[in-house]
Amino acid sequence: MGYVLSAVARVLQQPTAWGAACEMALLAGPLWAAALVGLLLGWAWRPRWAAGIVATAEPPQFTSLDFWRAQLPARLRGPFDYLAGTTTDAARQRQQEEAETSFQGSSEMANEELAVGKDDLVNLWRLVEGNDGGPAWIKMMEKALPNMTYQAWRRDPQNLPSQYQSSTIFENATPDEVRDFFGDDEFRISNKWDDMLISYNTLEECQTTGTMKVHWVRKFPFFCSDREYIIARRIWKLGGAYYCVTKGVPCSSIPRRSKPRRVDLYYSSWCIRAVESRRGNGGSTACEILLFHHEDMGIPNEIAKIGIRQGMWGCVKRIEPGLRAYQKARAAGEPPSKSALMARINTKVGDNFVRGLESNSDQSDIMEAEEKPVKNRVARFLVLGGAVALACTLDQGLLTKAVIFGVARKFVGQRNAL
Repeated sequence: MGYVLSAVARVLQQPTAWGAACEMALLAGPLWAAALVGLLLGWAWRPRWAAGIVATAEPPQFTSLDFWRAQLPARLRGPFDYLAGTTTDAARQRQQEEAETSFQGSSEMANEELAVGKDDLVNLWRLVEGNDGGPAWIKMMEKALPNMTYQAWRRDPQNLPSQYQSSTIFENATPDEVRDFFGDDEFRISNKWDDMLISYNTLEECQTTGTMKVHWVRKFPFFCSDREYIIARRIWKLGGAYYCVTKGVPCSSIPRRSKPRRVDLYYSSWCIRAVESRRGNGGSTACEILLFHHEDMGIPNEIAKIGIRQGMWGCVKRIEPGLRAYQKARAAGEPPSKSALMARINTKVGDNFVRGLESNSDQSDIMEAEEKPVKNRVARFLVLGGAVALACTLDQGLLTKAVIFGVARKFVGQRNAL
């Protein structure tokens, strides 16, 4: 305090304003220097929460230790670098680790935004419960093997591809086994139970939610080119059931090609749950898979419906031997593939979520299909089959083929009206 008073007295004793200003500058200089040093030290060692507040601002370069070291002469900078070398390397390593952690977090957030979300889970839940408010389901077929039963339905929404629902019940299988089985792309190809899958490639994955973005190429019949799919899939666990949502998503990193043809509209989702065995033993030793599927394959819907109906059971009956082979491989100790391990990362959903959904929704009906006379079905099949053959013979582009299919459909519609 005495130093300050004496300094003020010296300022007042100056005969001129210039002298007073000089004395004030000498008085304020040490104070400004101390404030500047304190500011620099506080900025350099600020806490993490303070760094978050000013994250949008770029820290000035002069606060960096490297900046001040660069200002020193070379003969002084060498010993200083040697003494500070260990600390500098540790700081750089810490900065690199923080950068990698930040990158991983942003990647996971990108996957979360890309992947299916809560709305998709709600939609699948409503489909499983029959509360989606869509058209009535028409039963197509019912088949059985010694250890598997299968039922399928179809409905035809306006201005959308036909939608399919199926129920497959496997005896002596658990939901966990079936979940891994359907999520294992590597086993799909190696075992060939899904002989339409030619190749797959995992584009992105999230270790937190289990979300995957996958590129598929699938084989189509001889008169069509192969199709490629960019799909995102994610699995929720609700009670003892797994809700597996798979749908097509955009992808700018893979350019479109003429062959294979890109399928944009794709939806194929399951509900996997334990059910009572059909053998009547009173135990829940069987597993049911409820599948809901639709896609725009770039084929006229009437042609696609005929092809799906004719080839559906041939594809489905290969699943059961594939599942048994998968069970044997796991029992023998073969390690699961990476995609199967990703299928085990699930998002658990509480009972409150379901109770909030059960309050509203209209139930969809399931009806038996009305069988048409055999004569009309044969005539329809011959006309449409001839249209397919003619369209495949002529190489005049998509427009010509569309005209042929359109004429065939009108002809079939006229015959059905008679």
